[in-house]
Amino acid sequence: MVKHGLFNKTGDIMIDVLKNSVLFSDVSEGEIGQMMGCLTPRQQTYKEGSIIFANGDRITEMGFVLEGSVNVVREDFWGNRSIISHIEKGGFFGETYAASESRLIDTTVYAAEDATILFLNVHRLTFSCDESCMCHRRLINNFVKVLTQKNIMLMEKINDLSQRSTREKVLSFLSAQAEKAESPYFEIPFSRQEMADYLSVDRSALSKELSKMKAEKIIDFDKNSFRLLQS
Repeated sequence: MVKHGLFNKTGDIMIDVLKNSVLFSDVSEGEIGQMMGCLTPRQQTYKEGSIIFANGDRITEMGFVLEGSVNVVREDFWGNRSIISHIEKGGFFGETYAASESRLIDTTVYAAEDATILFLNVHRLTFSCDESCMCHRRLINNFVKVLTQKNIMLMEKINDLSQRSTREKVLSFLSAQAEKAESPYFEIPFSRQEMADYLSVDRSALSKELSKMKAEKIIDFDKNSFRLLQS
């Protein structure tokens, strides 16, 4: 059994979460343990609402969500908040800033719920170790896949925000959520305020539009559970 401090509350190793991530795809449990020797991992838990990375921080580690989820948020000069992304179990955050030697992080990352985060040293990841192990080269290739996935997520959000009206933004967002769930029935990871922050719309306008679409039998919902309806 490989042991690197990656344990949950019951003491079981959380290797399955790592094996199912993009960064460690096609990698055996033993190889993951070998890779951990290259990445100087550390694990930390956060209560809901706790800040993990703050705007203006200089970071060298990216975060991997072992348990819970996190939100990546940007605030403007006047305190207007926009949720850039929601990262769930098995996802990464902070990798772009950690890979840069000079750029300060211009977002805030906080725990959307109680979360356990594994931090990995990006500089140790992007440069081959002294042994130049095959595992490390595979890790670098997988890291490129992580960055590619993040670009796809960013393009999805740009598509949502590029819609002209609140209704069009909501429909674009809900349609993408249904596509991910491969079902017209799905749950979103946001409260109404968080959904408004993600879509950059006023919360009252969002609630009003959702109610209109429900009355018009375009969608149905109960709290965070949604269903897309066909006419």
